[in-house]
Amino acid sequence: WYTVVSATGDAQPDAPPSVQGTLPHFIQEPEDAYIVKSNPIKLRCRAAPALQIFFKCNGEWVHQNEHFSQEYKDLNTGLKVREVMINVSRQQVEDFHGPEDYWCLCVAWSHLGTSKSRKATVRIAYLRKNFEQDPQGKEVPINGMIVLHCRPPEGVPVAEVEWLKNEELLSSQADDNIDTRADHNLIINEARLSDSGNYTCLASNIVAKRRSATATVIVFVNGGWSLWTEWSACNVPCGRGVQKRSRTCTNPAPLNGGAFCEGMSVQKITCNALCPIDGGWDEWTVWTVCSSQCERQRSRECNSPAPRHRGKMCEGNSEATENCTDGLCTQSMDGSNDVALYSGLGAGIIAVAILVVAVMLYRKNHSEYGVDVIDSSALAGGFQSFNFKTTRQGNPLLLNSSMQPDLTVGRTYSTPLCFQDGADKELFDPLPDIKVKVQSSFMVSLGVAERAEFHAKAPAETFPRDLSRDYSSTADRRKKGLLTLNGPFSASKELLRTTGVFGHPGGRLVVPNTGVGLLVPHGAVAENMSWEMYMVINQGETSVQTLEGCEILLGPEVTYGPPGLDLFCPVAMTIAHCAEVDAENWNIQLKRKTQDSKWEDVMAVEEESTSCYCLMDSTSCHLLLDQPGSYALVGEPLTQAAVKRLKLAVFGSMEAGSMSYSLRVYCVDDTPHAFQVREGEKSRGGQLLEEPKMLPFRANTFSLQVSIQDVPQFLWSIKPFTTCQEFSFPQVWCSNQQPLHCAFSLERYSPATAQLSCKISVRQVKGHEQILQVYTAVAEHFHAQPLCNLPGTDCTITSQTGPKAFKIPLSIRQRICATFDTANAKGKDWQLLAQKLHLDRNLGYFAKQQSPSAVILSLWEARHQDTADLDSLASALEEIGKIHSKSSPKDQDDGRCEWSTCRPITTGRGEPVPAVDPPTPPPPLV
Repeated sequence: WYTVVSATGDAQPDAPPSVQGTLPHFIQEPEDAYIVKSNPIKLRCRAAPALQIFFKCNGEWVHQNEHFSQEYKDLNTGLKVREVMINVSRQQVEDFHGPEDYWCLCVAWSHLGTSKSRKATVRIAYLRKNFEQDPQGKEVPINGMIVLHCRPPEGVPVAEVEWLKNEELLSSQADDNIDTRADHNLIINEARLSDSGNYTCLASNIVAKRRSATATVIVFVNGGWSLWTEWSACNVPCGRGVQKRSRTCTNPAPLNGGAFCEGMSVQKITCNALCPIDGGWDEWTVWTVCSSQCERQRSRECNSPAPRHRGKMCEGNSEATENCTDGLCTQSMDGSNDVALYSGLGAGIIAVAILVVAVMLYRKNHSEYGVDVIDSSALAGGFQSFNFKTTRQGNPLLLNSSMQPDLTVGRTYSTPLCFQDGADKELFDPLPDIKVKVQSSFMVSLGVAERAEFHAKAPAETFPRDLSRDYSSTADRRKKGLLTLNGPFSASKELLRTTGVFGHPGGRLVVPNTGVGLLVPHGAVAENMSWEMYMVINQGETSVQTLEGCEILLGPEVTYGPPGLDLFCPVAMTIAHCAEVDAENWNIQLKRKTQDSKWEDVMAVEEESTSCYCLMDSTSCHLLLDQPGSYALVGEPLTQAAVKRLKLAVFGSMEAGSMSYSLRVYCVDDTPHAFQVREGEKSRGGQLLEEPKMLPFRANTFSLQVSIQDVPQFLWSIKPFTTCQEFSFPQVWCSNQQPLHCAFSLERYSPATAQLSCKISVRQVKGHEQILQVYTAVAEHFHAQPLCNLPGTDCTITSQTGPKAFKIPLSIRQRICATFDTANAKGKDWQLLAQKLHLDRNLGYFAKQQSPSAVILSLWEARHQDTADLDSLASALEEIGKIHSKSSPKDQDDGRCEWSTCRPITTGRGEPVPAVDPPTPPPPLV
């Protein structure tokens, strides 16, 4: 043996003696190893034939004392096998600072020489905590591809990646649709509903396991329309009605937040059910020649008209037979009998003619009254009334009566007997002759049969009381300019306009006293930008005249802008209306004016649309709009049961320097904008004598009658024939937000009379009636009331910006949106919020918004702008909180915020309301 002394003085074998045999070969070579925590690793070598085996690490021999060796004989080959083992500690590896990893190899000696094994590296094992890339949640349509990326933490050895779905291990071998690749990504080729879940990337090596953040995958299904149902039967048995058909968003139904179907779920068309036509008899044919049996016959047919559409057959006989000789049946008649017969007939005809002439002469001689119509200037400011003067002097019937008029005797109005202004008298000029009979109640009480008549001109065609016919004639007259529905103060029409500058915080525009407002939500305007926005109410007539057919304006025409307005979310516009909303009786449409001043349909309020949202309350319509422009709410009555509300008011004023007192009765659409007559009354010293009242006005084509009753006849006198006045149905129904009014002129017998008490009756023929009670001191009318003290006014500022314009504080609003905009496995999302706020129709519009909850809250703000607290919102959140507490009682013990410890949501009454869905409950409403 030869030995070599190392630098440390340790003796190492270097050159064993040369003997016959073979070079050693390694049966086991050292393998790469990793030190886990502080545990040392063992490196082993086995070689045969081998006299000695030593380890060499990092180019230096390992001390002999650190080797553990054993020797045994291989029974198969008969060679001696030597096995050597050493330990490598963590400290040894950490202390080594070389250009490469810590390494060791074996050197084996035999009689023929030495052999070296492979190098085995020794590294300290570790695994970082943070993933280099966590998988991200996705919302994927069904059959779409899902790709989840994962880059595990840095580690030695390199970590292996597995995927968990809902805490269960995924295997690509068990599911061909799943592909887990070497780059650690998870690929699902075609998404199925069952693939929705929580996915976690799991990285592990010999040191530890690490879990990534959980990625929620939602596989959604977009809604699809079912087939249309068959058209329903016409909803009226006779005349103009409506047919409907519908479809549902169930083919498939939207799931997991999928998009709602776009388009309308209900379609309506008008239908005309053929009305039964009863048969009518033709004229009788001429009698046949007297037969030999002394009889003659005649016949008629049921053809005028023939019965159609389930109409009744004519009643009676189609043939008639009579004796033609008065029972004296002879075969021949002599000429003397013929002469006697014709002489008798001639004498009878002459007698009848004389009687008719006598009656006409008698009526002419006894005609006591001849009247004509004269203009009265007793009422200024556009009021015109009728005066009737007699042709005879000293007629006692000119005394004024306080008796209630009999509306059924001797009165036929083909056009109203009161006008809006002087120009309305021109309505009589182009019309052919019509006779309007007027009989005062005083005449009736005296039993006078004579009637006063005046002659005017009327249309040549007389229409029956049919709804569609009456509307059509009205529309025609409007287009021809024959029907002008201006109020008494229309000469000074000015645009009602309000403006404001809005930035990112948003705000509100209000047109005072009109029921019209515009809410600009927070965030609608981009940051560091501002828009000068305006809102205008068009008070002109052009819009009214462009409506077609039976459509009428139910509220003012409103324009907001500017035209190039670019917002991130829709604005909320509120418009007051005058309709009694009923889908069976009304077809209400939202219209928008085009650039060529024509109206186009935006949506029907009963249908669903993704381009606009319309919420009809009893008195207001709330719109969510994306596009600036001019909008109007238009109604078309479907049946005669359709009702629009009228506001009735009576004003009075004493005429300066006279004994006359004027009562002015206004009938206007029941919207704040239409009730603008107070401005003009203020200027003329008028006083509101009774709180305004509402009258339902039906689409039954019957007129509106205004009469004065119970006037003290010994204190006040009223001009004859003016106790009852009348508006035709087209004037009232198609007023289109323009006021109608008439006047009663009374005169005191004595200046000492200081009190006036009477009743004003306003009634629709075959409809409702409303009584306005007048009791006033006439001497006090020289002091006009301030406008803001009159009922129905709204003296407010026109523009608010920033947080003060909203009821819900911004921080609260943001927390509510964060809670409900996020899809929740328990269903606590924006759809539940909409349901609890009673806004759960047309959900497809909310679904397309970036933040459905924010749009829902904007609509809630617009709907409750006149209420003083947040009760309805707080109550809705309280209900949602109760639903959550019932469905998951264990949440009280899982570390989440308890209702008693969370900051409470408070109502306007200060009552606490629990939050909705811990750990991110809706914010407190303070």
